[in-house]
Amino acid sequence: MKQPKRTYDYVIVGSGIAGLYSALLAREHGSVLLVTKGSIEDCNTRLAQGGIAAAISVNDSPTLHYEDTIAASAGLCREEAVRILTQEAQARIADLVRFGVPFDTINGEIALTREAAHSMPRILHAGGDATGAQIETTLSRQIRQAQIPLLEYCLATRILLEEGAVCGLETLETQSGVIQQFGCRFLILATGGAGQMFKLTTNPQVATGDGIALAYRAGADIVDMEFFQFHPTAFHMPGAETFLISEAMRGEGGILRNASGEAFMSSYTPQAELAPRDIVARSIVCEMQRCGTDHVYLDVTHLLSQVVATRFPQIYRYCLEHKLDILKEMIPVSPAAHYMIGGIRVNACGETSIPGLFAAGETACTGVHGANRLASNSLLEVLVFGKRIIQRSLKSSSSDLAFDWNDGLHAAMPHRSSATAAELPRLSDLQQLLWDNVGIVRNADGLMHAATILAGWQECLGKPQKQLSWELLNLVTAGRLMTEAAIMRLESRGAHYRSDYPKTEPAWHRHIVIRKE
Repeated sequence: MKQPKRTYDYVIVGSGIAGLYSALLAREHGSVLLVTKGSIEDCNTRLAQGGIAAAISVNDSPTLHYEDTIAASAGLCREEAVRILTQEAQARIADLVRFGVPFDTINGEIALTREAAHSMPRILHAGGDATGAQIETTLSRQIRQAQIPLLEYCLATRILLEEGAVCGLETLETQSGVIQQFGCRFLILATGGAGQMFKLTTNPQVATGDGIALAYRAGADIVDMEFFQFHPTAFHMPGAETFLISEAMRGEGGILRNASGEAFMSSYTPQAELAPRDIVARSIVCEMQRCGTDHVYLDVTHLLSQVVATRFPQIYRYCLEHKLDILKEMIPVSPAAHYMIGGIRVNACGETSIPGLFAAGETACTGVHGANRLASNSLLEVLVFGKRIIQRSLKSSSSDLAFDWNDGLHAAMPHRSSATAAELPRLSDLQQLLWDNVGIVRNADGLMHAATILAGWQECLGKPQKQLSWELLNLVTAGRLMTEAAIMRLESRGAHYRSDYPKTEPAWHRHIVIRKE
């Protein structure tokens, strides 16, 4: 291995809330390098509308938040992780307030709203539906003021190991093509999700599964990849980009209606619009199929105009730009890929199965979300476990996993051969394949078809040279992990629904862990 250009205590990959928050904490304990493949502003955090869930009101409690998270998880979340999440929530919100995040207030107190599957109003927001953008802007400003070294337009391509432990990171400067290596004591992957696997997604173009693929190639454990959450309501209009229509709109009283204007959710579930996301998404799919349409409508015209316009300014403006006045007209919506629930297996301190390698945010799997993420728990998860990563890095002794992941099926990626020679795929080919076969509703035939094609694509891609080819390889890798896990799980649970195994089976109350051979 060639000599690293420079060595740091912490190298952090990703510029969403996970990377920025971890960097701001880490700088108090050592040297830090922040690496991001785009600009510091390119991330999912900026698109987060709903907000952050935390039990901070006098009528709420960590226990109630814990119970709601457990209920939404379809029985598969790690209870200790959920307990940590809900008990440490208030302290982490206080951190954001100290950093200067301008949460919305009413009469001097932080304003709270309710979202689906929450029993209480506990969602904090900033700038109405611009919560992610407000957090991103605030933390980015703190990073620049702290003069933390930042490498923009720099793609992480390989985790460097020495005797099985992390010793550095290899990167590709996306504009110049220069390859560099940086040494580190601790490597934190905070690269976000993989929403670009699918044709319709609320994720930005940078969400290409980079952290998952990096960790998998290095030999880390990947878990729960079959669970990918589809947001029920994304803006659906010909010629318009897929745009998230916040779940908080249903929390405020928005009603889903079919093409005939009929409210239909109560015919699918007693919780109606406030059911967990997987149920709402599948209900919308069923209703679209029943009516022969490719979308339904979200109706907020009965709500107070000033509430809609001030609570959801981004959505209101976006729809107006597309000549739709949501104060008077219903919003056309359909489900879209939204959140990768599984990821790099970590313990309660964010440690992976590789010493010195940590993961935070959407690329990590703490076990908090189980089979179906509760709305607005993801930003909170970043804060709680990001803090614990830095705390853990200060301890010199090694630790066992802080909660038991042994109730799992451990497997390697199976070898699959294609009867025909694979051709180099385009991104659109991958997105269509996964949308059609590994999307909201799955079955054995579709999954096997996708698995065979993906294996052929991975073989013919070879070693990438440029950013786009690296991202395509990473997406194919993430797609294979998701598809193979979905083939193994012979049941339906949470965000994983198989029409050939429609029931939830007690025998599958376990996790699927995949590791490179």
